[in-house]
Amino acid sequence: MLLTMADPALGSTLFAYASDAGIQYQLPFVLLAWLGFARAGTADRSGLAGSIALYALAVAGILASALLAWLHLDAAHHARAVAVLVLGLALIRLGGLFLFRIALPFVRLVPPRIVEDLATFAAYVIWAMVRLAQIGVDLGSIVTTSAVITAIVAFAMQDTLGNILGGTTLQLENSIRLGDWIRVGDSIGRVVDIRWRSTVIETRNWETIVIPNSVLMKTHFAILGRRGGEPLQWRRWIWFNVAFGVTPQRVMQAVNDALRRADIPHVAKAPPPGCLVMNIADSTVTYALRYWLTDLAVDDPTDSDVREHVFAALRRTGIPFAYPAQVVHVHKEGEKRQTRAHQKGLEQRMAVLQDIELFSSFTEAERRSIAGHLVHAPFLAGETITRQGDVAHWLYLVASGDVEVVLDGDGQRRPLGTIHGGTGASLFGEMGMLTGEPRTASVVALTDSDCYRLGKEGFAQILSSRPAIAEEISALMSQRRTDLLATRQEFDAEARQRLEAANRNDLLDRIRRFFALPAH
Repeated sequence: MLLTMADPALGSTLFAYASDAGIQYQLPFVLLAWLGFARAGTADRSGLAGSIALYALAVAGILASALLAWLHLDAAHHARAVAVLVLGLALIRLGGLFLFRIALPFVRLVPPRIVEDLATFAAYVIWAMVRLAQIGVDLGSIVTTSAVITAIVAFAMQDTLGNILGGTTLQLENSIRLGDWIRVGDSIGRVVDIRWRSTVIETRNWETIVIPNSVLMKTHFAILGRRGGEPLQWRRWIWFNVAFGVTPQRVMQAVNDALRRADIPHVAKAPPPGCLVMNIADSTVTYALRYWLTDLAVDDPTDSDVREHVFAALRRTGIPFAYPAQVVHVHKEGEKRQTRAHQKGLEQRMAVLQDIELFSSFTEAERRSIAGHLVHAPFLAGETITRQGDVAHWLYLVASGDVEVVLDGDGQRRPLGTIHGGTGASLFGEMGMLTGEPRTASVVALTDSDCYRLGKEGFAQILSSRPAIAEEISALMSQRRTDLLATRQEFDAEARQRLEAANRNDLLDRIRRFFALPAH
């Protein structure tokens, strides 16, 4: 400003050069692009900053050429031509960034990045040809010469051009998208960038693999988890072997029931997990559990969770995994070992029964008989142990862990209480075993829980040898039920006695009918 005031000729020259370049009309657009910084991502901001810096440099070049013209130097014309060319390129780049990185995403239109590159490159070529024509360059000779040069370059850069054309095709066809999980050969990874020459994927092993686009065009690749009109999920297989002695129907039912009741993170509910027989060979039956993974980044951890549930399901149903064919069984030692293991397991189950009030009137021999019929049934956290409305003639003893009793209704679950393992009241489901009535509530494992299950058959042997136990149990259970009702409704002593007697007689009749015991 001081120079223009000191020398009006210089000021008029600067103003003329700036006006001829249209700088005064470009400034609002540049300001708008600058304000777009607030909406741009980190990578886009660096490109925008570089374009604005190039624009500022071009403006400075125009002003410098005006200064050279004022000094009557011959270089002024060439400097101005270069500065205007650079100014146009900077404006084209700014326009492309603003349009493709800010404006179109704002209206939820995200074209492939290569469309932006092609549009910007085409604008660069057109602008360069316009400027060359304006300064008197013969475009015909340039086109002829460039065609020859292009043919030579194309022959020398066949592989590079193949990669570029491959990247263009992939992006225009939208075959691969950023974020897709793909398998190419032995490599599986998530697409993080699609460039002109290559596609970049990141694997779960923290590897970055750069795949030339021409390779993707020449071979097949799999896009994992994507299917038209369906949610993102990928089918996984869990393999295991079971001995010949167990029927496939029993194995598949045990695994299917367990997996469909469990709430495992990243395992889709639809389609539900399913177990299949895959092979019968080498003294074993091979099974596969299929499930659908909803987060492809956690395949191994989810596989591990599913295997844990398969293991627990087979353990609690007494289904053994198959031994390898080369195992040598020494029968004499094996029988001794089995006897010791059986005795140890019996003592553990006796310890679980010791403090249970329901069996307090049993003799030592009767408790030992009950312990012999207990079946080990482990459950993982989140598994449904019993479901409301089901009919199952067995009760559960919780040796360790915590389980929650919940009431299902109207699509919701209402907690009723928690049963802690290892306590005197750590059992549930006794009414189902004693009377055959449906489950009145669901029970869900809050933590990994070690349970034992007692069925009707094991209890029937005790009742048949000493039917009086039915009276003792009905008296104990009716007392517990009466205490609960009396606490809620504040009965007096006489009403409490009547209610307890009625409950005892009703429960005794139901137990006798269910176990076909004679009436006394």
